Amino acid sequence: MDQWNEKRALLTECEAKIRESIIGMEDIVSQLLMVMLSGGNILLEGMPGLGKTKLVQTVGKVFDLESKRIQFTPDLMPQDITGTTIFMRSGDENTFTFRKGPVFANLILADEINRATPKTQSAMLEAMQEGTVTEGGVTYPLPKPFFVLATQNPIETEGTYPLPEAQLDRFLCKLNLKFPKSEELKKILYLTEYQEKEKKTEEDKTICRKEDLLEMMEMVSGIQVADPVMDHLVRIMAATHEKNPYIRVGASPRGAQAILRLAKAKAFIEGRFNISFEDVRYAAYPALRHRIVLSFDALTEGISSDEVIRRILESCPVSR
Repeated sequence: MDQWNEKRALLTECEAKIRESIIGMEDIVSQLLMVMLSGGNILLEGMPGLGKTKLVQTVGKVFDLESKRIQFTPDLMPQDITGTTIFMRSGDENTFTFRKGPVFANLILADEINRATPKTQSAMLEAMQEGTVTEGGVTYPLPKPFFVLATQNPIETEGTYPLPEAQLDRFLCKLNLKFPKSEELKKILYLTEYQEKEKKTEEDKTICRKEDLLEMMEMVSGIQVADPVMDHLVRIMAATHEKNPYIRVGASPRGAQAILRLAKAKAFIEGRFNISFEDVRYAAYPALRHRIVLSFDALTEGISSDEVIRRILESCPVSR
């Protein structure tokens, strides 16, 4: 119990430290921590210049994680991400050496992932799902913990390649980043132009070690779920496959796993040893919004994934 409270207090301190540098992203920061505690990957959708790189850098410093940024472009090759085997000659000896790519880090910012070709996008699949990279028949483990935060521009933006469903399903959740409100924008300007230089030394301070984060992730995985709550989760998932004019394809079983893992993390953050109905319903939005394939009717009527999920939750009331 003492260790549980100690780790929760440490997490609260980390969240407060992140919020000092990241303005106007309260829900994004909370859900980012939920995904990290779940050991998953995040797809963050929003226009450029909204602070995604700053968010990753801040999280990396606070949690003592090695963070790297990969800028995805149409000419980026898979080997530019994973690494490549190079020929080395030393005297009469010829050897092949694997030179690791930028994916070998704890926290990866895959910036504008939908600007790269599908072949390059798929280079991230093994790393995201298995935590390994295979090159020349040899499998190399990635450092632990390992997280990918991929950003994408809205698909109507020119020069983008929509991510295929198979790759979207690898992301534990999808978060939508919105333009800050007027007061938030004012705070951002003051922070970046006047206060940031003065606080730079203090902001570089590490609060949580990698080992602490791994222990928190282990605690989260052990949180229990009661049968009625699990049944409620199953009903929500089944509803995505029922006849619905706005759904072309329902969510995969991996979506149910994502809801469960996010709900566990939310329970841990709030100091509970079990998952509530509210945890499941809260986690449904980030876990399912990229897994439900909308129908033509939804697209033409301007019905969003979040609206479809809201209606599904209304059709599945909590039965205690």
